[in-house]
Amino acid sequence: MPVDEVKGEEPTIGRLVTDASRDISSLISQEIQLAKSELKVSIKHGGTGLGLFAAAGFVLVLAIIMLSVALAYLIHWNGDGLDLHWAFLIVFGFYTLVAGLLAFLGIRQVKQVKGPERAIHQAQETKTALKRG
Repeated sequence: MPVDEVKGEEPTIGRLVTDASRDISSLISQEIQLAKSELKVSIKHGGTGLGLFAAAGFVLVLAIIMLSVALAYLIHWNGDGLDLHWAFLIVFGFYTLVAGLLAFLGIRQVKQVKGPERAIHQAQETKTALKRG
């Protein structure tokens, strides 16, 4: 407890300015920490979404290769290989569905990326409070 409060005296202007600057510094530091924690969550979702997009692209390349092989077999069809051709097309369809699922999941992850909304709101409230006071 400061000496001024023990004696019942009013604090000096210098003391008030020191306290106010310390409190503002502490408040700004806490707002920065809040913004950092919110951004970490958004960056994680963004990274996961980008990874899923990359996986979808890779699987789609595999699907295109499978389609190319299936088309080559269809061009050289000798009449008794129909089951093999359908097998290649089914595999192509499977890879395409997997790529679509990965892209869907990637879009959902990227949509969860947000700015540090609470930190921005808190900073605006602090700014308003400082202008009033």
